[in-house]
Amino acid sequence: MCSDKHLGTREYKFCLLHSFAFVITFLDQPYLWARLDRKPNKQAEKRFKNFLHSKGNPKEFFWNVEEDFKPAPECWIPAKEIEQINGNPVPDENGHIPGTMMSLLMQFCKKNNKQYCWHSSVVNYEFEIALVLKHHPDDSGLLEISAVPLSDLLEQTLELIGTNINGNPCGLGSKKHPLHLPIPHGAFQIRNLPSLKHNHLLSWFEGCKDGKIEGIVWHCSDGCLIKVHRHHLGLCWPIPDTYMNSRPVIINMNLNKCDSKFARLKDIIFDV
Repeated sequence: MCSDKHLGTREYKFCLLHSFAFVITFLDQPYLWARLDRKPNKQAEKRFKNFLHSKGNPKEFFWNVEEDFKPAPECWIPAKEIEQINGNPVPDENGHIPGTMMSLLMQFCKKNNKQYCWHSSVVNYEFEIALVLKHHPDDSGLLEISAVPLSDLLEQTLELIGTNINGNPCGLGSKKHPLHLPIPHGAFQIRNLPSLKHNHLLSWFEGCKDGKIEGIVWHCSDGCLIKVHRHHLGLCWPIPDTYMNSRPVIINMNLNKCDSKFARLKDIIFDV
């Protein structure tokens, strides 16, 4: 494990592994996009795994993207950083092609991509706003749900949490009344983290209220990100009474200016 001196100047942030999203412009308007990786079909995946078992270097494997991968939805685009050869995106070391799908178009893809339609529920494109969860700016002990202009989230990455995302470890909403919220990456900074020793980290995760989270991401001075998940320390996840669902929440928005799509929030009761 790295020591403190190896990380330089850094910040500690919550690690959330739910459903990745980010905001970019399309036709001069900001939109929320969800990550959707293209994956190989069963035959290609089998060949890839056999190759890794015998050779061990995924960069040397030959892919025929047009034949080896499952068809992409019409509303899918490859990620910006993906290398392309002859107009085709190059798969990463895991045999996936990272990409994204626009949340507006997901409404028309619900039948085949139901797990992605929930991104649409947190955005109102008429008013160009999104419902966002973060710490209250004046009280770190409070969480706040607010309507944030999409223009303020441009080029930012977020993590979508909620009822139908990744088992809902935060306990948001219900099947009858699902609730989903995006959290900007880095919005939850950790204070008073112990030293980077295995037993100190283990004690912090197990015995500290702030440690009832999924993991930690170190934002290093050189731009590197280092992640430690509870599973890396042999700890369970999900757990009861997480940091997120044990904090009081306030709603900060003018519902009179919002579409009725978000108006049901006024009927949700939070324990404060």
